[in-house]
Amino acid sequence: MNTLALGPQWLDPDYLIATFGLIGVLVIVFAESGLLIGFFLPGDSLLFTTGLLVTTNKLDRPLWLVCSLVVLAAVLGDQAGYLFGRKVGPSLFKRPDSRLFKQENVEKAHEFFEKYGPKSLILARFVPIVRTFTPIVAGVSRMNYRSFLTFNVIGGALWGAGVTLLGALLGNVEFVHKNIELMLVAIVLISVIPIAIEFLRARGKAKKQGAAPVPPTQPGRPHGATADSARRGRHAKR
Repeated sequence: MNTLALGPQWLDPDYLIATFGLIGVLVIVFAESGLLIGFFLPGDSLLFTTGLLVTTNKLDRPLWLVCSLVVLAAVLGDQAGYLFGRKVGPSLFKRPDSRLFKQENVEKAHEFFEKYGPKSLILARFVPIVRTFTPIVAGVSRMNYRSFLTFNVIGGALWGAGVTLLGALLGNVEFVHKNIELMLVAIVLISVIPIAIEFLRARGKAKKQGAAPVPPTQPGRPHGATADSARRGRHAKR
């Protein structure tokens, strides 16, 4: 397979797996799940490609073992992010931007966490960038650890095993095998759909608030007049 058209070689899933093997996949999944430097890594396309290579015997490992290790790496990655967030605390929101750190990414994850609560740990798994920062924000917010662990495991299993199994399931489909680049692009596009939907919803809400109608005046009261001015008007007529 050749997927270099998707980006630089060092971010190409096929190249990463061929060069670093399953260990490389696990390290990337761990980093993208909760380390600040992991937000740019190709998690979704990497897992899909891993499943595809397993089912086509190009990655000589049992599928159940690969899925189990991927889930473990994803759960441990979120765990690391949570502990980092608890240690760093609110100072994370004051950290200046750098080449690998953007404050807006933390703010987006914080808004996501505040909106969806504990279940954001599951939903965020399927949203690039947000999935890296959400466990960190959960730690900053000092989310109950037992709840965090529960949702962390569920999210890690659904995302890690789910996307890998999807790649394995579709790996035997001839069209998918011959159009792997197209499938990886589709995976990336699908993964950003939640962001696009949220953006459109926020935009629509802002437009509605901006176009809110002016409250009607009370019957018999001049438009824009206050209660005092209305009373003064009645006294003047007398």
